[in-house]
Amino acid sequence: MQVTETNTDGLKHEFKIVIPAGDIAERIDRRLTEIGRQARLPGFRPGKAPMSVLKTRFLPHVRGEVVQDAVNQGADEALKDRNLRPAMQPKVEITAFDEGKDLEYTLAIEALPEIEPMDFGAIALERWKPEIPDSEVDQALERLARRQRRDEPVDRPAENGDLVVIDFKGEVDGNEFPGGSASGYRLELGSGGFIPGFEDQLAGAGPGEERAVAVTFPADYGVADLAGKAAKFAVTVKEVRGFQQQPIDDTLATALGMENLAELRQMVRDQSEREYSGLARQRLKRQLLDQLASHHDFPVPPGMVEGEFETIWKQYELQRERAKRSGVTDFNEGKSDDDVRAEFHRMAERRVRLGLLLSEVAKRHNISVTQDEVNQALVAEARRFPGQERKVVEYYRNEPGAIDGLRAPILEDKVVDHILASAEVSERSVPAAELVAAEDQAAKDQDHGVE
Repeated sequence: MQVTETNTDGLKHEFKIVIPAGDIAERIDRRLTEIGRQARLPGFRPGKAPMSVLKTRFLPHVRGEVVQDAVNQGADEALKDRNLRPAMQPKVEITAFDEGKDLEYTLAIEALPEIEPMDFGAIALERWKPEIPDSEVDQALERLARRQRRDEPVDRPAENGDLVVIDFKGEVDGNEFPGGSASGYRLELGSGGFIPGFEDQLAGAGPGEERAVAVTFPADYGVADLAGKAAKFAVTVKEVRGFQQQPIDDTLATALGMENLAELRQMVRDQSEREYSGLARQRLKRQLLDQLASHHDFPVPPGMVEGEFETIWKQYELQRERAKRSGVTDFNEGKSDDDVRAEFHRMAERRVRLGLLLSEVAKRHNISVTQDEVNQALVAEARRFPGQERKVVEYYRNEPGAIDGLRAPILEDKVVDHILASAEVSERSVPAAELVAAEDQAAKDQDHGVE
């Protein structure tokens, strides 16, 4: 086999590979002989069919099989001899092959770069420890108590805070619309859970009363065909129900399966601490990735960057379309598409570089994801879709590559933990509200292409 490197441009390599005709013929004869030992052909005992008969019967198939194997083997050897690891599937093009002649083909790859991770001990980070005020626990208990309220019929006009049971039928431009009618709908007045202005027009209505309600859907309403449009509803109040308040005491705790209020309060605080710890973890991880990005500047395969860019751009276009339907006219904040594309290319390059770096760290330190960890992630994902758990599991088992979407974040977190164990991490207590504000700002920055 003759291998000639015809072009090198950074991580891109192109080769011309020639496999002699004699080698191909030998491979074909060897494969035909293997088939002949097992083939049952009319008029011949097993293993006794002559080569001429085997060629007549099997040569076209065997030739294709041999050529494919020879191409794959030649490509593997060419890359192995030069210590090149392809970042993506190599591109192979057969340029010449006829019976009795040499097999010639080209091989084009983008190689993975050589990566030398920094000394992680040089990384200094600050972990925020959120402080949860008692007032926040009190507010959470109030929400729990509110959900435990009982309602009962009252013989009086509806007031703010009451529950009304209504039938309604809505029209836009004189036509009914999907989702615009319901029977026995329970609506708490003052909750803000319906179209703005709808609840206000039912205040003072008594059981059995009919009312005409006129409202305008918000400009950013989730249904594009209704956004910003005027609507009229014919509403019948079937029942007015008042709430009996649930006191925040041991009765609330027992209704929720706790021994007493003290245990319920501790449970609420523990849950809040877990949620805020998750936010603090996100912030710490983002700090770490920022430092890793600033300390590593190795080249990345252009094809991988382009693939990541296309993913980012598709997400951006979906968000832009939703914004447009909601009436937002300057989603780009004055930036041209070229400016946005340039930002997203930088973002894609950063993501690919960090992904390759974390993969290299995992490889060097034998960090992997166990099957049990994947199974736990699959169970957790299935639980997000009550009633459809089996379909979710079947999807991940049958869809090629889907399970990698569960494995990848697990591996990333394990590598991050490995790096954090070597880094210098200080700790500072901060009000929980400060942490939330910081994460909200980070989310806004990410929405606008800042990483």
